[in-house]
Amino acid sequence: MDKTIVAIDGPSGTGKSTTARILAEKLGFLYIDSGAMYRAITFELLRNNVKPTDLKKITEITANANMTFDGEEFILNGKNITKEIRSLEVTNKVSSVSAIKEIRKILVDKQRAFAADSSVIMDGRDIGTVVFPNANFKFFLVCDLKTRAQRRRQDFIDHGLKIPVEKIMEELNKRDKIDSSRKESPLKKAKDAIEVNTTNMIIEEQVNFLYRKIKGLD
Repeated sequence: MDKTIVAIDGPSGTGKSTTARILAEKLGFLYIDSGAMYRAITFELLRNNVKPTDLKKITEITANANMTFDGEEFILNGKNITKEIRSLEVTNKVSSVSAIKEIRKILVDKQRAFAADSSVIMDGRDIGTVVFPNANFKFFLVCDLKTRAQRRRQDFIDHGLKIPVEKIMEELNKRDKIDSSRKESPLKKAKDAIEVNTTNMIIEEQVNFLYRKIKGLD
C-alpha cells in the first residue's frame, strides 16, 4: 500500500497535536509531533547553557539528537523528557530556537526520515509548506486567541502549573508574531490546505472532521 502523509499546521493552542495523535491512532499511522522535536532541542540548549550565537555547538547537539516517539512519550537520547519539554521555560524559548536556520534544516531531514517507512501524520507550522509540500492531505487549524489561551492554560494545569489566561494570551501573541515573521519557514497556510476553525469544536469533532476528509466521506 502506498504511504500517506497528512500535514496539520497552525498556531499554538488550536488543538493540532491532540487531534493529530488521536487521528493517527484511528488511521493506524505514525504520529510525529514536530513541535516536541523543537522543544527537545530547546531543552538541550538550555540544559547545556548553549548561547544562541554558538552555532557550532547548536548544530552538533541537533545533529546528534536521537529522537523517538512512543505513543505520547518523547524520548531524547534514551531519556524520557515528555514532561520537561512542556515546562514554561522551554515554552517561552522554543519560538526563538525554532527560528535558527541550522536547527530547522537538520530537524526537517529527521522529520522526512520518519516518513520514509510509514504513513505519517505530522503537525507543526511548516509541515505542508516546507517539510512535506507534496503531502496527500493538508490542514491548517485556526482558533480564537482567548480560546487558545484557555486550552493552553489547561495544558499547564495538567503539568502542575497555574498561569493566568492574560499572561498566556500575551505569550501566544508573541509566539504568533515570531512564528509568522521569521525568515526560515514561517507559519503560513499552504495554498492547497483545508482551513479548519476549531474555536467552537471539541477534540472529537476536530478528529472526525479531518478523518472524514481523509477517508473521502465528505
